[in-house]
Amino acid sequence: MNRREILSAAALLGGASLLTPEAVWAAAANDWTLGVADVESDIAPTALTRLHGRAPAQLKGTLFRNGPARFRRPGGSVGHWFDGDGLVRKFQIADGQARMSARFVDTAKRRRDTAAGAAITPGYGTVAGPGAKLSGPDDANPANTSVMMAGGELWALWEGGSPTVLDPVTLETRGLKTLRPDLKGMPFLAHPRVQPDGTVWNLGLAGQHALIWKLAPDGALQKAEMITLPRSAYMHDFTATARHLVIVLQPWVQQRLTMPVVDAMAWKPELGTQVLVIDKDDLSSRRIFELPPFFFFHLGDGWEERDGTIRFDACIDEDPSGTAANGGAILRGEQLRATPPRRALITLRADGRGELAKEMVSAEFPRGDARFAGLARRYSVHVTNQRAERPLFQGLAVRDWTRDRDQVFDFGSRHLVEEAVFVPRPGSSEELDGWLVGTTLNLDAKATELHVFDARHVDRGPITAWRAPAALPVTFHGVFVPA
Repeated sequence: MNRREILSAAALLGGASLLTPEAVWAAAANDWTLGVADVESDIAPTALTRLHGRAPAQLKGTLFRNGPARFRRPGGSVGHWFDGDGLVRKFQIADGQARMSARFVDTAKRRRDTAAGAAITPGYGTVAGPGAKLSGPDDANPANTSVMMAGGELWALWEGGSPTVLDPVTLETRGLKTLRPDLKGMPFLAHPRVQPDGTVWNLGLAGQHALIWKLAPDGALQKAEMITLPRSAYMHDFTATARHLVIVLQPWVQQRLTMPVVDAMAWKPELGTQVLVIDKDDLSSRRIFELPPFFFFHLGDGWEERDGTIRFDACIDEDPSGTAANGGAILRGEQLRATPPRRALITLRADGRGELAKEMVSAEFPRGDARFAGLARRYSVHVTNQRAERPLFQGLAVRDWTRDRDQVFDFGSRHLVEEAVFVPRPGSSEELDGWLVGTTLNLDAKATELHVFDARHVDRGPITAWRAPAALPVTFHGVFVPA
C-alpha cells in the first residue's frame, strides 16, 4: 500500500444525522458532565491560586496537556468524546507560583465545523454532515490527544494524521508537520515511544499496513519504513524495549473502509490477541506471540530481561463496548455500563510463550520514569477508579512491581483525575525520585486544579496544589518540559 492509497482510504465518508445540543444534554443530570463541557474560547495567561503547601524550589517548568474541549455546535454535535476540538493547556511552575493558559489548535476540521455551525467533519465516532469534504486524514484531524516537544516545537498529536506544530510560548498554531515531502499527510500515532537518549519511535497506521517512524531527538526524520501487519487491528498505542518494538494486535479489527471509525470495526474474540515483536535494527526480524482476547487503549513501557523475556503492563477491557464504542454516551451524560479498565502484566517468554496476568485493580493512562523507558524498571504510575458508580477516575496510584505493592491517593468522588506526569529531581538518577505533576477537575469548586506529589509517597497526597479560575474538560495526555 502506497501513500496515495492510504490517504484515499482515510478520506472515505459515512452519512447520517447528527445529534442536536438539546438531545446531547437531555440526560445530563449528573454534574460530572462538567468534564465534557464545551469551552467557548481560548484562555489568556492567568495566575492560579495556591490552595496549600509550597512547590519544591527545584521544580520549574511547564506542563502541556491536550484534550477535546468543543463538542457541540448549534447545528449538530460530535458523535463521540474523541472527536472534540483539541485545546492545548499550558501550566507553568516557577518560584512557587503557577500560571496557565489554553488555546484551541487551529485545524482545518475546526475551521470547517465553525463555518458550518455544526460538526460536519467525520471522525472516530462522528458521521459526515452536509458539506463535509475529505481529501486525506488531516482534513479530519482534531489534534486533540497528546503533545510532544521536538526541536523547540510543540506538536499536538492525533492518532490518524500529521502532528500539528504549535509555538510553545504562545500556543499559536503554525501548521501541519511534514517530516519528508513524499510522506506529507501520513499518520503519526499520538503515543510515540521516546528512548532515554531522546530517539523517537512511532507508527502510522492504515489498515493492515504500518509506517514505522524513527526520529532524532530534535524531530529530524531518520527512518520511515512501511511494514505489513498480521491483521488490521485498531491501535491507539504500542510499546518498546531498548531493542524491540512491541505491537499489540487486539481482535477489534477493521472490516471495511469507512468513517466513522467505530462503524468500520468488528469485535472478533475468536482471533485472540497477537503481539508482534520487531527488532529495531532490522525491521524484517519479527516474532509473533499469542494471547487471550482483550481490548486496550494504553500500554506501559516495556523492558527486556537477560534471557530475552519481555514484560510490560497494560490497561485492558474485556471488549470495546465501553468508551471505545460508546464514547457518545459520555457526552450525553450517561453512565457507561462497562467496568473501568483493569491492570494487567504481559510476559513474552524467550521460548515463544505469551502470558497475560489480569488483575482486579482499576487502571488507565499508565506512565513511568521516562529515563527508564525500554529498560528494566520497578514502578508504574496510573489513574484509578475505586467507585464503579462514578465515571472516569478519582485516584492516582503508583505500582511497585518489585515489592508487589500499590500506593493510592483517593481524591474522592468530587474530583475527576487526569493523567500524571513524572518530573525527575535534578541531579538524581534513581527511578521515580522526583515529583508527579497532574491535574484534576474539582466538581464542587467547578475549577481545574494543578497538583504536585512526591512520586515516592503518593499516598500522602499532594505536597502543593493550585486552583485555576476556570473549569476545563478532562484531557488525555501531556508532557512536562523543564525550565
